[in-house]
Amino acid sequence: MLAILDYKAGNQTSVRRALDHLGIPCRITSDPAVIAAASGIIFPGVGAAGQAMDELTQTGLDAVIKAQVDAGKPLLGICVGCQILLDYSPENDTKALGIVSGECAMFNRSLTEEDGAPIRVPHMGWNRVKLLRDCEILRGIEPEAEFYFVHSYYPVPAPEFVLAETFYGIDFCSVHGRPGLWAVQFHPEKSGRPGLTLLANFNAYCREAAHAQ
Repeated sequence: MLAILDYKAGNQTSVRRALDHLGIPCRITSDPAVIAAASGIIFPGVGAAGQAMDELTQTGLDAVIKAQVDAGKPLLGICVGCQILLDYSPENDTKALGIVSGECAMFNRSLTEEDGAPIRVPHMGWNRVKLLRDCEILRGIEPEAEFYFVHSYYPVPAPEFVLAETFYGIDFCSVHGRPGLWAVQFHPEKSGRPGLTLLANFNAYCREAAHAQ
């Protein structure tokens, strides 16, 4: 069973629907016991980094997440859940979880697309993800596949954690992490077949990790 973190940051229902479509058992929860019993954690979120971190600290879920990651529990961060795994976000001047070294940055409105047109902020739409390092959750996904993005800020992790990039005015990190701990700036639950493949890959990794214990 996968635990979908409930910390009032939205988007949990969309993730659950995608997992239901795949036949993957899941539960939206903020219960530390349920999270500890799950084979893996999905850390979704939409909205502002500051509001998300406030909810995590007030409920104690920040400590729960850190403890589970330290114990080796697989985790997938999505959108805001991707950003606040880092040390800091300038959005609301937010001290984040600090699980992955790095910060967030905001798109500069002076940037341009490949055709010279100015970018729009927030970045909303479909873009490719260029794989830079082997990444279990992206296996079986065609290089031409596109994923759905909605964000004004993007992660800038330490270089050793950058797994894939996307171009939107600049090449920015769209997937970061390491084996068992991944974060994606896009929304796999809203990205059709490629996104479902990513979620299925994450679940398969979680099941194998649980059986190996």
